[in-house]
Amino acid sequence: SHIYKKNRDVTKSWKGKTEQLLRVDDHDFTMRPAFGGPAIPVGVDVQVESLDSISEVDMDFTMTLYLRHYWKDERLSFPSTTNKSMTFDGRLVKKIWVPDVFFVHSKRSFIHDTTTDNIMLRVFPDGHVLYSMRITVTAMCNMDFSRFPLDSQTCSLELESYAYTDEDLMLYWKNGNESLKTDEKISLSQFLIQKFHTTSRLAFYSSTGWYNRLYINFTLRRHIFFFLLQTYFPATLMVMLSWVSFWIDHRAVPARVSLGITTVLTMSTIITGVNASMPRVSYIKAVDIYLWVSFVFVFLSVLEYAAVNYLTTVQERKERKLQERFPCACGIPHSKTMMLDGNYSESDANSLAGYTRNQMAPEEEKQEKMVVHLALSNESNSSRKRGSKGHVRLRIIQNSHAIDKYSRLIFPGTYIFFNLVYWSVFS
Repeated sequence: SHIYKKNRDVTKSWKGKTEQLLRVDDHDFTMRPAFGGPAIPVGVDVQVESLDSISEVDMDFTMTLYLRHYWKDERLSFPSTTNKSMTFDGRLVKKIWVPDVFFVHSKRSFIHDTTTDNIMLRVFPDGHVLYSMRITVTAMCNMDFSRFPLDSQTCSLELESYAYTDEDLMLYWKNGNESLKTDEKISLSQFLIQKFHTTSRLAFYSSTGWYNRLYINFTLRRHIFFFLLQTYFPATLMVMLSWVSFWIDHRAVPARVSLGITTVLTMSTIITGVNASMPRVSYIKAVDIYLWVSFVFVFLSVLEYAAVNYLTTVQERKERKLQERFPCACGIPHSKTMMLDGNYSESDANSLAGYTRNQMAPEEEKQEKMVVHLALSNESNSSRKRGSKGHVRLRIIQNSHAIDKYSRLIFPGTYIFFNLVYWSVFS
């Protein structure tokens, strides 16, 4: 059987100070390692703990990560029989040289300090150093909303040395793409994280020179289901609701006007709500195209009824003028009005024997309902003796205007065609 042996606590046997072991006071750590020689290589790897938020209004993102640096500083080498490293907290960091890496285009960032500074320094006997810290950073992300909300965004977190050019410090990813690791539990409410990857290149500043810059790139694809429920589906329902007015009698002015105004105001509210949560960009977004085309359809339905009402009024004026110009010469003093459905029996028609239709009524029109003006004569018996038949004046008024009939087909057909084009282009 194996007997477990507890490792000896070196702090009980070592009577000196750690700084004396590392000879911190014997060197000038304000200078970089191997000052005056070639650039010191500093490897970097990152573990992303969480992607906290993506803000479209501010065009930035917030990320919490573990940032680790690897380099060799022979001034920190120490003798060791066990060849084990020594680990320290942030108090020793202030006494030695560490890379001055900062986040380019960062708006806010901080090192976590609960319950103590989240900084770790590990020194190996040969002088190799591991420097790790836990950071939350908010950085700028240039987003393109031309396809919003059917868009994908690519953001990057950039790391660079602030003071040392590529001649003094060479930043590089320690293990290539393997240098970037992410937590499997990372998720966002509105986005699907598609890919994390790393790149590096040189950045030039006209006043100071060339610097090594490292990039943490990640691609996000927006979830569309939320916007389908909150934006697209309500807008489509408002457009379909505006089509109901085409089936309402054009003489029902309050019903059709109130329906049109309600749908127009609702579409305006939807457009305002969407734009309130977006930055004020100067170009047109995909959702703007859909909402404004839907708004135009709703507005055109209101204009359609205005045209129907106007044409009906003009037609009635012409009919009145014709009646005044050509009054009925049948010599019948009294008249009655009755309503007949289009499906009336032959007996109903026979009951109108002795009366004839007015020649002014068009014969080729198909009536759904007819308003029949019957001119009844008190002298019908004498007229029958004369062998002459009574005259009946029929004026046809249809429930729906011809424009309404065409609109029932044109509006839905055009809107369906627009949806097919829209989703085929942006999806």
